[in-house]
Amino acid sequence: MINGQTKIAFLGMGLMGSRMATRLIQAGFYTAVWNRSPSACEPLIQLGAHPLQLSEIAQFDLILTCLADDNAVEAVFSQIESLIQPEQIIVDFSSLSVDKTKNLAQRAAAKSAHWIDSPVSGGTAGAENGSLVIFAGGPSSIIESLQPMYQVLSQRVTCMGRTGTGQATKICNQLIVAANSTLIAEAVALADQAGVDTQLLAPALAGGFADSKPFQILTPRMATHEFEPVQWKVQTLSKDLNNALSLARQFDLNIPVAQQALEQLKAHQSNGFSESDLASVILQVEQNNK
Repeated sequence: MINGQTKIAFLGMGLMGSRMATRLIQAGFYTAVWNRSPSACEPLIQLGAHPLQLSEIAQFDLILTCLADDNAVEAVFSQIESLIQPEQIIVDFSSLSVDKTKNLAQRAAAKSAHWIDSPVSGGTAGAENGSLVIFAGGPSSIIESLQPMYQVLSQRVTCMGRTGTGQATKICNQLIVAANSTLIAEAVALADQAGVDTQLLAPALAGGFADSKPFQILTPRMATHEFEPVQWKVQTLSKDLNNALSLARQFDLNIPVAQQALEQLKAHQSNGFSESDLASVILQVEQNNK
């Protein structure tokens, strides 16, 4: 059972991980932080986090990871794999492919440790205010034991089933968000050409069938071309759509809307927008129609 005595190692202080770690620190959890670029840990250490070396990982009850992609998690896990102890719990908040998650879980199990795939949705705002929704895959008893930690970070945690189902659920979530973002950009561009004050779109459509959190977040940014601070990176959604298409191919399932959205995001990336906010995809739509 996770409690105030639990020692947490948190690996990955990016847009999401830094905000989630902040909440754990403020909630009084003993939290040690690590990042490939150590400077990213400094603000957390000033808040009360402990600096972490990967060589110390065996000392921790709970290992949390929030990293960029399959390759990043593989690189970090490979560094700590030989140090993993029996009964340690690894909770992965990253968005990974299902196959990589199953592979990592098997390797953790070989050390008698537990791997819980635990991707999140809610963006940086949800990470800051603890209103994320979490899709967990793995033994339900382990997931239940993590509730004290999850409660600090989220409004809801759903056990989706066996290992990998949390990531499969997140892939479906991201498919909807990413494909929606390209359609929202087209709607904003069309409204602008038709003489609509696009800054009125979000409040006008609020509560209707076209409304959604991505619509309310992305539309005002697209209307004003204000893309800072970054909330969703283009490359992150592109990676997630790649995972969706790869998973669909395993079941011979054709998902053409996702394919089209991926092509748009990849084109936008190739123009130098990999690290930019997802709302900047409006520029791709506008450029294509000049």
